[in-house]
Amino acid sequence: MEETPSFKRELLATLPSLRAFAVSLSGRHDKADDLVQDTMMKAWAKQDSFQMGTNIKAWLFTILRNEFYSQMRKRGREVQDTDGAFTERMSVHPSQYGILDMADFKKALDGLPPDQREAVVLIGASGFSYEEAAQICNCAVGTMKSRVSRARARLQDVLGISGEADYGPDAVSTQVTTTSF
Repeated sequence: MEETPSFKRELLATLPSLRAFAVSLSGRHDKADDLVQDTMMKAWAKQDSFQMGTNIKAWLFTILRNEFYSQMRKRGREVQDTDGAFTERMSVHPSQYGILDMADFKKALDGLPPDQREAVVLIGASGFSYEEAAQICNCAVGTMKSRVSRARARLQDVLGISGEADYGPDAVSTQVTTTSF
């Protein structure tokens, strides 16, 4: 009677092929060894999901390939900063300005006539089309467009907004957060 090969024996038999594949993916022997080790660890942990008698080599190559691409995606999000130069230049716009801007906006929005406030909230904040908002308010589409236009103009006037430069950090904050060393 022939003995069925054990999971461990089949796993070990694929090591040379796995290493060659890992080298072809990573281009470096040290990285390939780490990749094969990670693959073996994952395969060992998930051995209950492998069905003996099926193609273990294909199963392991899939694990290795997926691990390689996962590591590549992770590296793409990481920043090498061994000397701390990048970290020293990082800065964040202070959150209190956003809170104050929102309070100013809420006050300006509350100061609009009810029909204009309703129109700008339906279109600007709730994402309804002019047609949908007109239907909700039981008015003509042109009336809805006019209300939104007047509301936006009034908000810009009350908030002192004259163009794109008025959005985002003020001039002093921009200098502090974008200063390069």
